[in-house]
Amino acid sequence: MASRLPFLHSPVVPSLETRRPCFISRQNTLTTTANPTRRTLLSGNNGNQTSFLSPQKNPNLIRSSVTVRSNLILNFPLISPTDPWGMWTALFATGAFGIWSERTKIGSALSGALVSALVGLAASNLGIISCESPAYSIVLKFLLPLAVPLLLFRADLRRVIQSTGTLLLAFLLGSVATTVGTVLAYMMVPMRALGQDSWKIAAALMGRHIGGAVNYVAISEALGVSPSVLAAGLAADNVICAVYFTSLFALASKIPAESSASIDGSGMDSGSESGNKLPVLQTATALAVSFAICKAGEYITKFFAIPGGILPAVTAIVVILATAFPTQFNHLAPSGEALALILMQVFFAVIGASGNVWNVINTAPSIFMFALVQIAIHLAVILGLGKLFRFDQKLLLIASNANVGGPTTACGMATAKGWSSLVVPGILAGIFGIAIATFLGIAFGANVLQYMCKF
Repeated sequence: MASRLPFLHSPVVPSLETRRPCFISRQNTLTTTANPTRRTLLSGNNGNQTSFLSPQKNPNLIRSSVTVRSNLILNFPLISPTDPWGMWTALFATGAFGIWSERTKIGSALSGALVSALVGLAASNLGIISCESPAYSIVLKFLLPLAVPLLLFRADLRRVIQSTGTLLLAFLLGSVATTVGTVLAYMMVPMRALGQDSWKIAAALMGRHIGGAVNYVAISEALGVSPSVLAAGLAADNVICAVYFTSLFALASKIPAESSASIDGSGMDSGSESGNKLPVLQTATALAVSFAICKAGEYITKFFAIPGGILPAVTAIVVILATAFPTQFNHLAPSGEALALILMQVFFAVIGASGNVWNVINTAPSIFMFALVQIAIHLAVILGLGKLFRFDQKLLLIASNANVGGPTTACGMATAKGWSSLVVPGILAGIFGIAIATFLGIAFGANVLQYMCKF
């Protein structure tokens, strides 16, 4: 009967063979086609053809199913570094989370910038995003220089000197304290394992603790710090800053809030609208002006063959223009600062994502100790000399915050503590620090720290 009904004997089922790659991995397809004897889908253990009415287990199919399960394991990072839409979504989402975190108690204490950096660091080391991506280069090469002019539209040096008053003196005292801390920390923790990068990263951290992270990157690029040391240094400094801000709020815990809402709002009223509404014309103009300043900075850098990128030139141009045309630039400042806030949060996310934990463990212990000693000496000097010169303690704390954290953290601390009269001066002092820190760090590193490295 069976011999007269050939359709009951199916030696090969081509349709299943052609559809098989849709269900198995590429590895399985190569395995099954490499051996012709495995092309018979319904064969028994002895190689004889078997009726489909009484199929037997095929070891080849069992092995294929096992291989399929192994290939279903997720590949890391989850978002490919060559996936532009995925990477930009992750970076801007991290930046937005950092901005939102400032509405919480922990986020306001740490600052949104630090939160974005820590989230980026965690995402890259947990395999969500990569430690390296073309998107990171775009942020550092284009978005960061674009953010610097937007951030410094209020950098009218004459107005800063007039408006900040005693706080500016406290801020300058804090800058001296950072410089003293840098020298003593470099003597105690010379970071010899980093070679020539040791004095360069020391200069970059000095600029970081006078101005901000923008100055850190600008000084690192100007002095030629290697990328691994740059990322490790900022990752270590993020941890130190978290401890520092916690200590700063602990020192301020016994200082009461101001009884009256006496806000020094001279010329800053327009800035209060930056978080509420952004006029389209002002926003577009601010972007256009920032692009033009970046182009001018690039041209000057190339024309005079200035090493170290365009950030120092861009900073100098915007400070000169903001001082020469204060009314026009102050009009653009609210829109510029809102855009700069977004771009800077993305920048901090990139800095965090670029940090490899294993690299930090191998490279950063000495940098970690250096930054710890540097910040500790800074805090001791500014509080000690400030008390000697009879400065108000809350003035010293805001000045120190403006040194180490920049204008946003100084403003955040003054607001959180209810010291309303120090909100605007704290912002202006932080902007002043960003305007001068790059030049101070480069000059001090090349003329002092470089020679200390030889001894």
